Amino acid sequence: MGEELLKSLIGSWEGRCRTWFEPGKLADESTVKGTFRPFLNGKFVRHEYEGTIQGRPRRGEETIALNTVTKKFEVSWIDDFHMSYAIMFSNGPATERGFMVTGRYDAAPDSPPWGWKTVLELIDDDHLTITAFNISPDGHEARAVETVYRRTKG
Repeated sequence: MGEELLKSLIGSWEGRCRTWFEPGKLADESTVKGTFRPFLNGKFVRHEYEGTIQGRPRRGEETIALNTVTKKFEVSWIDDFHMSYAIMFSNGPATERGFMVTGRYDAAPDSPPWGWKTVLELIDDDHLTITAFNISPDGHEARAVETVYRRTKG
């Protein structure tokens, strides 16, 4: 599933992105456009996206790989809103229709890091959902970002 999944993501996508800053309280819903491109002989995939959040432009990028030694997916993520000060590295297993990776980020100086779980699900050839969850230092998990993509012809 791993290498085939990466190949099946290649292309242009558009859809809706929803963001929550507090559990259960939708803070933003806006359009998003993304592109998945292979690079370095197709061993890696770059996901670039752009949209808005609360009326302000937002852009980001992920590099996605399947580590053929560990059989886990690895993702590096930068974003000019959520990760505007660092690069988050995540890894985790394949799932039936995608993967689930977990990373950590620093929320404030002198405080414990938070977790960030990302679940990518390729629903079918033309529909993709990427859902991210904040994980508090005490382990409480809450939905933070949900992108629902559909493939475009562009």
